[in-house]
Amino acid sequence: MNKKLKARLAAIQQECKTLVSAADESHEGVMPEVDQKTFDGLMVEAENIQGQIERNQSMADLNQSMDETDGRQVPAQSGSAPAYSRNNSQDDENMGFQNMGEFATVVQQSCDFGVAQDSRLSVLGSAAPGSPHREGGSSEGYLVPPAMRREIWQLVYGDDDSLLNDVDHEPTASNSVSFVKDQTTPWGATGIQALWRNETKQMKESTLDFEGEQLKLHELYAFVTATEELLEDAPRLASRLTVGAANAINWKATESIALGTGAGQPLGYQNSKAPVVITKEDGQAAKTILAENIAKMYSRMLPSSITRSHWRVNIDILPQLMFLTIKDRPIWTPPAEGFKGAPGGYLLGRPIRFSEHADTLGTKGDIQLIDPKGYYSPRKQGGVKFAESMHLYFDRNLKAFRWIFRLGGTPYLSKPVSPAKGTATKSHFVFLETRA
Repeated sequence: MNKKLKARLAAIQQECKTLVSAADESHEGVMPEVDQKTFDGLMVEAENIQGQIERNQSMADLNQSMDETDGRQVPAQSGSAPAYSRNNSQDDENMGFQNMGEFATVVQQSCDFGVAQDSRLSVLGSAAPGSPHREGGSSEGYLVPPAMRREIWQLVYGDDDSLLNDVDHEPTASNSVSFVKDQTTPWGATGIQALWRNETKQMKESTLDFEGEQLKLHELYAFVTATEELLEDAPRLASRLTVGAANAINWKATESIALGTGAGQPLGYQNSKAPVVITKEDGQAAKTILAENIAKMYSRMLPSSITRSHWRVNIDILPQLMFLTIKDRPIWTPPAEGFKGAPGGYLLGRPIRFSEHADTLGTKGDIQLIDPKGYYSPRKQGGVKFAESMHLYFDRNLKAFRWIFRLGGTPYLSKPVSPAKGTATKSHFVFLETRA
């Protein structure tokens, strides 16, 4: 019985891989709607088959245990679950699991018994439970299959409102990095200089002028409990775990890049001293945005940053942006495809991105012109770490899942810089002051 079921599982796995590969090659990783329906149907069928296999095997294990112990039930031992073999371990990065929900369910079942109930977990490698995960290695639980680690990582980065992928980021194996701020300019009086020299004159040396500091990576986590009922429904569990955790991590990390206090979390650019803040116009009414505000904000962006910059705005301000003009010419334009390509559009030629992290109309931060590359954010190598606990909430019949993501962050500038000509300072980040 199980042999036929396993053969069908293998066929389903190959069909799913084919759909994913086709999406990667032709649609940049996004499946067409018809393929999504086919994929979802295959996943449901796979879950049903896997459940049947496990029920058949559990019955066989129970019968064997009863025979061996004269009627006393004992937990099934490691390796008693259907054997899982791979022709090429480098290619099968799901390690035989269909999704995060199935993996979490199998881990949960194994934790209940204290030993691996599914041979696929042996492929991943495990350690006896008893003590929590710690820095430098795991003393509990199972490694998450590589494809699933990448899936949640892609979801964390995939949100249009996210800044995680836009800022200047790099991986590190350490929990802190040495960070150097060089705020000198080619036209300034400090830092590296280029000078003219007559043929016989001695060269004048210039020296690097920078500020060194230690930037700490802070721990951001998502901690989730699931009922036994949800654990038995692998497709729903997969959605809750991957999408829910990714959205939560994404939101909190982006919020810290914009508004972090620097205490136990990254220093957000809005709370730093790096931004230029434009004053409102004389007599400007509360909760308004004028074309003069926009022009002055644009002029204070570092010229080298303009082509990388975008406007981050609270959607509350859109009605005002759409009617802004300079001498009867609009300074807001819809996307290239017209309103069908909304939302957003362009303001003085730079794209607009609506953000839930931008403050409401009339408040400093309701409209921002930023160059995300002016923000430095190191992240712990390996991305998000995932673990499941068999110990917590035992008396409530709940299981706990945990994700940990370490990142740091700070603007490159500690203050706006002076231009080569003129007196108006420039920055990677420009705000409009509160108009209460």
